[in-house]
Amino acid sequence: MKAVRIQRFGGPDQVTVEDVPVPVEGTNEILVQVMAAGVAPWDALIREGQSKVSPQPPLTLGSDLAGVVEAVGAEVVGLSAGDEVYGVTNPQFCGAQAEYAVTQAGMIAPKPKGLDFLAAASAPVIAVAAWQMLFEYAKVKSGDAVMILGAAGNVGAYAVQMALNAGLSIVAVARTRDEQLLHSLGVENIVDSDAPDFEKSLSPVDAILDTVGAGALERSLGALRPGGKVVSLVSSKPLPQRSDLQPIFFYAEVTTSRLKILSALFENGTISARVGSVLPLAEAPEAHLMLAGAPHKPGKIMLQVS
Repeated sequence: MKAVRIQRFGGPDQVTVEDVPVPVEGTNEILVQVMAAGVAPWDALIREGQSKVSPQPPLTLGSDLAGVVEAVGAEVVGLSAGDEVYGVTNPQFCGAQAEYAVTQAGMIAPKPKGLDFLAAASAPVIAVAAWQMLFEYAKVKSGDAVMILGAAGNVGAYAVQMALNAGLSIVAVARTRDEQLLHSLGVENIVDSDAPDFEKSLSPVDAILDTVGAGALERSLGALRPGGKVVSLVSSKPLPQRSDLQPIFFYAEVTTSRLKILSALFENGTISARVGSVLPLAEAPEAHLMLAGAPHKPGKIMLQVS
């Protein structure tokens, strides 16, 4: 089978598409014929040797996928050959960008009805991250106000949709070019993150979700009410302007139960996927150039596998 591989850590030039044996599922694993796989910033971290969870090369890149069950291990229940599924491969976030991939049974679920394979494969990590930020870590409830830094990004856009569905008031911090997208999602309060003094126009909030870092969080802290929560995907550093706060930093934990929550949200129209540039598996090196800054469409970069 074809797989997107690295033999050593390094830049996009280390990414190759190679022939490797089809993997074999273990007793609590599932072999999936991959139809589509996501390409994301954490793939670049793994490729560069910056990830704290990935194995040493040589390895197959990729975590998010959607496809068709080829075979199941002896201890797997609830799924069988022919089922359409989506999810991630393993806690090491590798192995998905290939014609076949092995996934852990507890990190995959039936594909949402109405989503094609590309849309389904674009969602698992970023949508689960948004869910966890809002409801597991910030613990927001209806009527609360939440500020989303990077509200038009892949995680931010899911957080916006989920927050509106939960009856939250949103302060969306994003670039002017993204106003149309955010308005289309139903956001009214949009703050231009490129403005030199954007923090002066922020209204008070009960929680801040940080998906961008780069100083935006520190500038926004004045809007956080006493006792509020700060949840970050990008930084675990203490906050110098608020000695009473320690941001909650976490890695998204994709599980079958969380994926089933997302499936319900997709199926009832609460959230929608945003697929960006789509490339065939053979052009995976180009996808990594996109991660490094080459032009690409907004949304999740995707590989069409089968």
